Amino acid sequence: MSRRKFRGKTLLETAILLPLVLPPTVVGFILLVLLGKKSWIGYLMERFFDQSIIFTWGAAVIASIVVAFPLVYQTMKTGFSLVSKDLEDSGRSIGANEWQVLRYITLPLAWRSVTAAYILGFARGLGEFGATLMIAGNIPHKTQTLPTAIYIAVESGNQTLAWCWAAAIIVISFGLMFIANHRARN
Repeated sequence: MSRRKFRGKTLLETAILLPLVLPPTVVGFILLVLLGKKSWIGYLMERFFDQSIIFTWGAAVIASIVVAFPLVYQTMKTGFSLVSKDLEDSGRSIGANEWQVLRYITLPLAWRSVTAAYILGFARGLGEFGATLMIAGNIPHKTQTLPTAIYIAVESGNQTLAWCWAAAIIVISFGLMFIANHRARN
């Protein structure tokens, strides 16, 4: 996507980046419609695996991935666009196929961006609330995430527990951002 031009590229990139600007509850609602029992995906899951995707830990993972993906995509796209096309063309000129160019030239040169992308995506997914609540719910010890645990603690008046959870997510997020920034600079 960083180098190829094709018909509909702008439309595709806009769709990929849309979860970045949509309210997470809208993303969650769309996922609920796409993965619910009345959808073809939900129907196939029920039929073949005898289990719904909705209100499972898998739904929480899907919601986090969808909401975080635009950050991952944009960071990786920037990293791949910075790799010299001349170096990739040199690899092709000595007989490397596209997979070899990717494995031995592009990925090693873009590894910092790829690593930063995954760290940013994980950190963003860790804080996801709206979309996760919509499709995974808030089932303690099953689908409850740190943001929903903080919300429940505040709602029930347990400020101490809310601060403990908030401190945990701040420490984890700070650590992840520190690593991403350190990798980007070195």
